Amino acid sequence: MNNEQQKAMLRTMAHFMDNGLKTQTEPFPETEKEFAAILDELRALNPDDLEAKMVISGFFNRPYGPDRQRCMECLYYLVHREWCDLPELAVPVDADWWCRLWRI
Repeated sequence: MNNEQQKAMLRTMAHFMDNGLKTQTEPFPETEKEFAAILDELRALNPDDLEAKMVISGFFNRPYGPDRQRCMECLYYLVHREWCDLPELAVPVDADWWCRLWRI
């Protein structure tokens, strides 16, 4: 994916969230088994179904929860690319967004 495609995808994702996309922020996967179940759901999707990926992974367009978690502190966030490197997602993300696959 080139830089322009990445920027366009980021804008599309922001548009979805800004326009009220309801995502599955709960339950947050507390165990590896629960985390793996969400990954299985993502793997079953068409890889190009961006909206479904966002719904299942629980994207939220600002820091989330009492600890105000955000992509910036997530294990999968690539700072210089502004990218989520979790293979089942592999999408551009804003540093202040969050999803329920967040890990430290």
